[in-house]
Amino acid sequence: MAVVDRDTVVVAGGAGFIGSHLCERLVDRGSFVVCIDNLHTGTLQNLRSLDGHPRFSFVHHDVTAPIAISGPVHRIFNLACPASPVHYQEDPVATLRTCVLGACNLLDLARTKKARILQASTSEVYGDPEIHPQPEHYRGCVNITGPRACYDEGKRAAETLFFDYQRMHGLEIKVARIFNTYGPRMLENDGRVVSNLIVQALRGAPLTIYGDGSQTRSFCYVDDLVNGLELLMDSAPTIMGPVNLGNPSELSIAKTARTILEMVGSPSDIVHRPLPVDDPRRRRPVIDEARNLLGWSPRIPLETGLRATIDDFAARLSTGKPSKRRARAAVAQASMA
Repeated sequence: MAVVDRDTVVVAGGAGFIGSHLCERLVDRGSFVVCIDNLHTGTLQNLRSLDGHPRFSFVHHDVTAPIAISGPVHRIFNLACPASPVHYQEDPVATLRTCVLGACNLLDLARTKKARILQASTSEVYGDPEIHPQPEHYRGCVNITGPRACYDEGKRAAETLFFDYQRMHGLEIKVARIFNTYGPRMLENDGRVVSNLIVQALRGAPLTIYGDGSQTRSFCYVDDLVNGLELLMDSAPTIMGPVNLGNPSELSIAKTARTILEMVGSPSDIVHRPLPVDDPRRRRPVIDEARNLLGWSPRIPLETGLRATIDDFAARLSTGKPSKRRARAAVAQASMA
């Protein structure tokens, strides 16, 4: 993609799995990138390739508090929120606060700076869908009192805030609904399907499948997803979304497990556990909007993406990586220097 005119971009949640890939892509394009992250699930290790780069800066900050950034800001990406059930259910109130207060604070920043802003929403707004596959006009089937609601309803509320700010203040907004994304830098303990199965296979442990494994997901490689986020952000002001970004190729959890076992060459068995409450039975996006409005569709084949993800996990599990505690300590030391 062509180099942009040295604009300044804020990426909230930029030390996370997807956010760190996005930060790298934006710096490569020529942007000045300000990464904001509280390092709850993100890590400084994810940003090691940008350490010391003249067009990159890191701000240790929680988006639930007001955000002040000096100088011009042209674009804002809001990816700030734990995205896996294991992490967002740890403190559901904090998750909801991050979704709602974080969106408000970033929208206020966009309003102050007259910046364009993109909300990274989620396929979870569709809940356990009653129609399949899921187009953007489907309003979802979410259990508002269930254990996943803090994330599902939080993201739905954030979308509402974005469109209300657009109507009230004329902000240039974009809303992306992200379906299951995988790739290097996923946390080994995030509880997501791909990371769980790969880590268990590499360790020779039994692969855990919840339910009978017939439930489906549509896996999109992180590079494809980042391309979609860029195209949506750069699209015409009239294209606000929501726009589904995901892979329309549907795969059962059982088939995913068998594929990973074969690719790893693991002798692990497969064990079954009860299906979690409100776990979606089927998940597949309709991506006609992304194709027609953005010219986007995923290009990375599943086996290519899985190989890169397996190799990344294998390297990290064999060499170890800085713990979150060490990463947070490094931030504390830097702030005291």
